[in-house]
Amino acid sequence: FNPVTNIKFDIPKSGFVKITIFDMLGREVTTLVKESMQPGSYNVDWDASNYPSGVYFYKLETGDFKEAKRMVLIK
Repeated sequence: FNPVTNIKFDIPKSGFVKITIFDMLGREVTTLVKESMQPGSYNVDWDASNYPSGVYFYKLETGDFKEAKRMVLIK
């Protein structure tokens, strides 16, 4: 992506949701979502224009569910 990416996710039941961005070394870069959410489909954008090119990961956490995905920023 360059420089904005859209992360789409679904929440099956109400609960606390956290989406965090990490760099390749596992350092936390930013937190996009950190709130209670209702069931539904959501989109959140990450504007990485202030970050260098490279591989980043986002981690979605809600209840007992955790998922991580890789993203590549190319400027």
